[in-house]
Amino acid sequence: MTRRLKLISARWPGLILIAIACLVAGLWLPARTTAEAIEGPVVSGHLVDPQGQPVAGAHVTVLAGEEALGEAESHDDGAFQVELAHVPDQGFTIHVERAHFQTQDWQAAPEDFDALCETETLHVPPLTLERRITPGFWITLITFAGVLVLIAQEKLHNTLCALLGMTAIFLVSYLGAPLISRDLFILDFERALHYVNFNVVFLVMGMMVVIGILEKTGIFQWLAYWAYRISRGRVWLLSIILMCLTAVSSALLDNVTTMLLMTPITLQIALALHLNPLALLIPEVLASNVGGIATLIGTPTNILIGSYAGLSFNDFVIHLTPGVLLAQVLLVGYVQLVFRKEYRAVGNALSPALAEKLAENARITRPIALRKAGIVFAAMLILFITGEQFHLGPAVTALMGATVLLVWVQVDVEEIVQAVDWTTILFFIALFVCVGALEEVGFVGQVATLLGNLVGERLLLAILLIVYASAFLSMVIANIPFAAAMLPVIAYLTRSIPGAGNDVLFYALSIGAAMGGNGSLIGASANLVTAGIAERAGYPITYKTFIRYGLPSMVLTATCGLVWLLIRF
Repeated sequence: MTRRLKLISARWPGLILIAIACLVAGLWLPARTTAEAIEGPVVSGHLVDPQGQPVAGAHVTVLAGEEALGEAESHDDGAFQVELAHVPDQGFTIHVERAHFQTQDWQAAPEDFDALCETETLHVPPLTLERRITPGFWITLITFAGVLVLIAQEKLHNTLCALLGMTAIFLVSYLGAPLISRDLFILDFERALHYVNFNVVFLVMGMMVVIGILEKTGIFQWLAYWAYRISRGRVWLLSIILMCLTAVSSALLDNVTTMLLMTPITLQIALALHLNPLALLIPEVLASNVGGIATLIGTPTNILIGSYAGLSFNDFVIHLTPGVLLAQVLLVGYVQLVFRKEYRAVGNALSPALAEKLAENARITRPIALRKAGIVFAAMLILFITGEQFHLGPAVTALMGATVLLVWVQVDVEEIVQAVDWTTILFFIALFVCVGALEEVGFVGQVATLLGNLVGERLLLAILLIVYASAFLSMVIANIPFAAAMLPVIAYLTRSIPGAGNDVLFYALSIGAAMGGNGSLIGASANLVTAGIAERAGYPITYKTFIRYGLPSMVLTATCGLVWLLIRF
């Protein structure tokens, strides 16, 4: 019986992978069947907000007088498709309702009615839904501000602060809206799931499993020893090496994966040197957020911008990499200045006793497992770099690599699962919901519209405003939804402002949104991942500590990026 349980335990990760595949197929196939089953008269179209972004979850009803001929909900891309019970005898109206938007009625013109009668198919022009400011808008804004204040005060754990914010949003939506006023509604649980970036969640989870397996082999202690040997105990030089390595890795991979790999190594080095790990970890994460701007795949915001504007991998490398290199040079100088006391306290001499201690611990304890992990990890790196060509996201690569390692290396699954920082993952989910609520009620879109109105047709002002506004707003609002909301505004300004046809405003958005992640602890996912691992090691990165070092670096690097744009364009 025991042997059978061990056999099942060794194989259960593979069974889980099969179950996930079946679940995905089960979710996908019914959607295809539903889409293909429509045979009657159809009215279709798209819904957008004033920024041109698609409106999902809107209830669309086709009415002929008082009779409802059919109804449907708009999809994530704003598209809706209503199957009618029959072709109306006369004109009809499309009635659209959506929380946080004004109700709209679209009256079909005679030619539209004739087209529907002849072909039983009608595609209406895009319908723009105007935003409506409700009490739920202000409650969401106050709730999010409260979460930021609680995090800054450091009296409660960051995860608990985010959970309190998420709970308040759900309480108001589910109890306040039906009992007091419908205008208190913010968003429901199903809609909240749309704002949770599961790519980040599963990427973090998969990479933590991979790193947990690698850590058992002793590879991190070995790397720490050789990094110390190369720097010969000069911590200032060691910090520069680690920052450069992190920046390059972030340009080729993504920020979160890079910090998941670098943080355990850095902890080993710092602890061996009797140095506070934050003196190396904070510079690394700052370099990671800046270095990722250099390529299309380095940051999620670059992927959004490149896809929307049709910018290629080479476009980012040619137009942004020189500016990123200049920003990294300034960042290295800034780090040496603000951490000079910590670096000098360690000293420059290569201690024989410390070197002997590092050498003693720097033994590969499981060479066979390391060889297998090295093969899998090399394949993962290749997929991280080339996977976008096959629409293979980093999260899928991380999950596949973690599953293959669990099956091939045959480690203790329960022990490895415990290595996953579930506290950080839960914080991600709760924060995504809180930020999603801001986007749901229209706050992000209103900020984007305000910036567009301020710019007018002045290119220089547009570049300045986009860089700095994106940077400072990304400190408190996740840069991904902000960049997505800004893309239609940037496209409009690119068409309307003389001299903006070279896509300089899209590059300004890239620099501002990504470098803004260095402004606060919640500004970028890489910051949160690093803070979570450091806290588990006993060295928490507080909100105040991060903003103390990160905010000046954000202003410095964003200004450098701005200067480069002005020189380049």
